[in-house]
Amino acid sequence: MLDNTTKKRIDDCRDILVGKLPDPKSQIEQITIALIYKFMDDMDKEAIELGGEAKFFSGDYAKYSWDSLFDTKVTAAEMLKLYAEAIESMEKNPNIPQLFRDIFKNAYLPYRDSETLKLFLKTIGEFEYTHSEKLGDAFEYLLSVMGSQGDAGQFRTPRHIIDFLVEAVDPAKTDTILDPACGTAGFLISAFKHIKVKNNNQLTPDERKRLIKNFVGYDISPDMVRLSLVNMYLHGFSDPHIYEYDTLTSEERWNDTFDVVLANPPFMTPKGGIRPHKRFTVTSKRSEVLFVDYIAEHLNPNGKAGVIVPEGIIFQSGKAYKALRKMLVENYLYAVVSLPAGVFNPYSGVKTSILLMDKNLAKKTGKILFVKIENDGYSLGAQRTPIKGGQLGEAIEVLKQFKNQCLSELVPETATNDAKPGFPGHVPETTVGDTKSRFPELVSGTATNNTNPQKQVQGDYGTLAHAVEKSKIAENGDYNLSGERYKEQVVINSDWPLVELGEVIELEYGKPLKKSDRKGGEFPVFGSNGVVGWHNEYLVKGPFIVVGRKGSAGAVTFSEKSGFPIDTTFYVKIKDKRRLSLKFIYQILKGLHLDKINTQAGIPGLNRNDAYVIQLPLPPLSVQEEIVAEIEGYQEIIDGAKQVVENYKPKIDIDPDWEMVELGEVGKPQYGYTTKAKDFGDVRFIRITDIDENGKLKEEDAKYISLTDEAKKYIVNKNDILVARTGATYGKTMIYENDYPAVFASFLIRLNFNTNKVFPKYYWAFAQSENYILQAASLMTGGGQPQFNGNAIVKIKIPLPDIETQKQIVSKIEKEQELVNANKELIKIFEQKIKDRIAKVWGEDKKQEETLNMAAEPQTEYKKG
Repeated sequence: MLDNTTKKRIDDCRDILVGKLPDPKSQIEQITIALIYKFMDDMDKEAIELGGEAKFFSGDYAKYSWDSLFDTKVTAAEMLKLYAEAIESMEKNPNIPQLFRDIFKNAYLPYRDSETLKLFLKTIGEFEYTHSEKLGDAFEYLLSVMGSQGDAGQFRTPRHIIDFLVEAVDPAKTDTILDPACGTAGFLISAFKHIKVKNNNQLTPDERKRLIKNFVGYDISPDMVRLSLVNMYLHGFSDPHIYEYDTLTSEERWNDTFDVVLANPPFMTPKGGIRPHKRFTVTSKRSEVLFVDYIAEHLNPNGKAGVIVPEGIIFQSGKAYKALRKMLVENYLYAVVSLPAGVFNPYSGVKTSILLMDKNLAKKTGKILFVKIENDGYSLGAQRTPIKGGQLGEAIEVLKQFKNQCLSELVPETATNDAKPGFPGHVPETTVGDTKSRFPELVSGTATNNTNPQKQVQGDYGTLAHAVEKSKIAENGDYNLSGERYKEQVVINSDWPLVELGEVIELEYGKPLKKSDRKGGEFPVFGSNGVVGWHNEYLVKGPFIVVGRKGSAGAVTFSEKSGFPIDTTFYVKIKDKRRLSLKFIYQILKGLHLDKINTQAGIPGLNRNDAYVIQLPLPPLSVQEEIVAEIEGYQEIIDGAKQVVENYKPKIDIDPDWEMVELGEVGKPQYGYTTKAKDFGDVRFIRITDIDENGKLKEEDAKYISLTDEAKKYIVNKNDILVARTGATYGKTMIYENDYPAVFASFLIRLNFNTNKVFPKYYWAFAQSENYILQAASLMTGGGQPQFNGNAIVKIKIPLPDIETQKQIVSKIEKEQELVNANKELIKIFEQKIKDRIAKVWGEDKKQEETLNMAAEPQTEYKKG
């Protein structure tokens, strides 16, 4: 996933080059070559650290190493000459693999401004690769800022989604594996890692050699082929098989089939459509249709596949879409996994699903499993920050359970082969023995040949998934793959009569308003995410409700003031105020999850007719007003508690009699340890990004390292103080309060205090104050990349009372923090009270979450219990 530091550095590189290279494509070429050049030097340095020798920059090419370019004796003009020579001659370097020589083929420096180059390479030198995917992140961000990425429908697949898809497909060490739109080879590398872990990293040399030979990738873009070749090489593929190939229009490789296909193919179709050859089963000019068809048709007899698709594949009514779904349901498909509509942020809010195919498994069952992921472990906004409650692990277990049940249902002796494959009555070609040999871990040891493979698959999949008969999916000929469509009716146990939403409100379109008209004025302008500007007129007299129509579809906003809804929103009009309270319907709308009613491919959109058919209980107006009054009472408590939480900062009242000392007089800075962080290891590795907004250690996204003798010099103990020394977080100060040991990274500074003069937690409290923040800002050096190094931090002036007074101040702050934490808990308690009160409207015997999730599905009918 693209991090802010990588994004900023890429932006800085483009800003430096734009004066000399206004063409974005030329910028991309130069940044890509420089990144790979730097990466090669990093690999040489790593080899030397491990006791080996430099490989890329050796012999006649040693003079071109990164350190040689930045030697203090080398002038800017000499640097330009060296670098230009290096990239132009690198394709002839005998010390590097052919694929690296290919990368530098025809490379040259298109400008001759030495100061521009020096500043550019200095910025490139700031890149630190914790894993090689950073190179792909950087390159694909370049495409996104130019706009070509979105136009081509190529969206960076988040690493955790790639890993989830690979784990769901579960490739084996003997499988041949293809990605027909490989980008930077993320799926292939994830599959390689998965297979190694699956075999306890104990592959024999012959198995490893055969495995590497079995991985193949295609991509239409030579730039993507370039990047994927490097990425594969860095993961141990000495001879990666990545080809520049147009999967949809070329026939050269059509006869090549595979055991496993993994892909996130381009979603968009160019103007005029694709012009494929005549060998596809489904006739279409749409790229997403053709890619899925290609993947299905290029599976071996027992082949498996996982492919990410846009929602159009799931429900579009076009002839080609229906034909494709029919083919999938009858021959290939066993599960559909719905992903939330924010997985591809910040590139796109497009809604996607994963199609899981298994030709052998599809013969064993008359059902398809529908899995709905609502939390992939990250927030769905532009930043995609980690959050709790991720469901991907649970989804894997559900998929395994479903496969277990399907594969333990073996062929009946009396069945015939008259029915279509995958439907009741059809005899699968695979015998009991074949099943046991291919899926030994899935087939029950007590199964017999008398078991009916088409009987209903039993199993409780919880709220995450449900299985649907293929015959039901085929009923009307649409073969719709929207899982919510087939959910059973929900019974609402409410004491109040049910009404359709459309009976009591209208959702009226907002009016168009140019961005230039939103800059000033008295009245707020509303978009899907709330207030987006101000205007001098209003369309709707407050109070009123706005519901997002595009983008953040279904988002609900309430305003007491008059305002101007714009054309990306609906505003709510009450049909009969004697029957319905505006504030009551606002509380109901918030819980209906209207964002899940997405009937459009691409940007999420809410169709008001879909919302109108939702049924909800409607108490008398007097009861509605009582409910609103109760909720507003709870909300006042929440708002008050939030004020405390959001505005609290530890404050030290400085006595003018206290001595003001520079930090260097009472403490010494120590830089951290330089190494690569890993997902597993001996001890926690603390990085800049691990400091939270409150100056404490984040628990999520933890990284680890091996505890070598060198690393032991940087062990962090309880109550140690760490300070960020670079980047946007410079000066941020953390106190380490954990009982387990950890090691701190190189961009952090540990402050080793004279504890007879400084109580460490006192310094931490002072470092949260405005006084400290202003000092840190004045001592910061560097422009694009702020630096707050050891020479600067020792100049921080601290108000220093005696140790006992420091401890008393800390004790006071700790008591204040207890109150803040109590307010945080209060917010949770009263937010739950609001949910519970709304749940009573729907019926006390029904779980609110289950009911409201179902209410959000437009195809669902509701009946009063």
